Amino acid sequence: MSLIKSRIGGKMGLEEIKERLKESGIDGWLFYDFHNRDRVAYRILGLDESTFTSRRWFYYVPVEGEPVKIVSGVEQTRLDVLPGEKLVYRKWSELEDSLRKVLKGARKVAMQYSPMNNIPYISIVDAGTVELVRSFGVEVVSSANLVQIFEALIDQGSFETHRFAGIKIQQIKDEAFALIGEILKAGKKITEYEVQQFIVRRFAEEGLTDDGDHPIVGVNEHPADPHFAPTQENSYVIKYGDKILIDLWARLDEPGSIYYDITWCGFAGDDPPEDYERLFRLVCEARDKAVDFIKRKLANQEKLFGYEVDDVARGVIEEAGFGEYFVHRTGHSIGTEVHGNGVNIDNFETRDDREIVPGLCFSIEPGIYIPGQMGVRTEIDVYINTNREVVIVGDIQTELIKL
Repeated sequence: MSLIKSRIGGKMGLEEIKERLKESGIDGWLFYDFHNRDRVAYRILGLDESTFTSRRWFYYVPVEGEPVKIVSGVEQTRLDVLPGEKLVYRKWSELEDSLRKVLKGARKVAMQYSPMNNIPYISIVDAGTVELVRSFGVEVVSSANLVQIFEALIDQGSFETHRFAGIKIQQIKDEAFALIGEILKAGKKITEYEVQQFIVRRFAEEGLTDDGDHPIVGVNEHPADPHFAPTQENSYVIKYGDKILIDLWARLDEPGSIYYDITWCGFAGDDPPEDYERLFRLVCEARDKAVDFIKRKLANQEKLFGYEVDDVARGVIEEAGFGEYFVHRTGHSIGTEVHGNGVNIDNFETRDDREIVPGLCFSIEPGIYIPGQMGVRTEIDVYINTNREVVIVGDIQTELIKL
């Protein structure tokens, strides 16, 4: 039997998928694509994303029995690398007849669908296709938890790429802050953009890549935009008295490597403003309480969901009166992409009700952003190992870096 490849390096067979379907009480997983829209399906099935798909295809993996392929007569070989019977359609009516035949007897099937668009990462299949499947008397449920298993779980070998990248990135972060300090002491000038480009060069020298999405280096009010992107044109010259935020992320420049993503704050001088110190300590408290909550729930063998952790971190900042300035989720999934396809720490932008389980990696990054004044954020990466323990690679910032 052919094997279906998981996104994180290893291989997972059809029997593994069937076992997960059985555990979930789902009769099958229906994959669907048109014009290469569902990258999740391509990665999980091990299909070549670069091959253009101009016609609709379906691939059905039932909890019992062999999978079935439904492909167009124009692109009959599109799914030949996958096991199972092949049904070829020419007319739309033949496609619908084939799909009706394949789904006969199924009561509940998973698709890349999210009710109410609750998890946008999974909300890929169009409403019309969901309506078509439902017209056969089949309930369509979200594949979000299945996708997390086959795309987001990281084994120990993959985690080591995260750890190794983390060692390098922590060092580069220290070098970036040190560079700013040295330039200031020498009475010279350096801009946010130049510091960013220094980091990018060091990534390349250390065998790291950010896949073209470069770090954030911002001072004063610039980090009040959480995704501020320094350019030659918009950059400030960094000077004494500036509040500094550096957010940097990268992975080893090799296939299957896992990202590492951190944010640190500093001050150009010895005496940071009291309001800046206060906000920094507040986001650190929110971060630490979120981590303690995760540890406690896992140690007690309790189920834990992404939205719950967001509530804990957000509650700290809201209680202090700064809730309106915490404008994003507490954290995101991390994988071979910096924003991965597992559970996010979110009950703000979305309500992520996926379970946090061993093998997942995600950020914890509470922030406070006051327009026109300042932005502060602390960010760490959390990995849940097979013993349900929290593993954090590298230093955790507890004090502002003073230059």
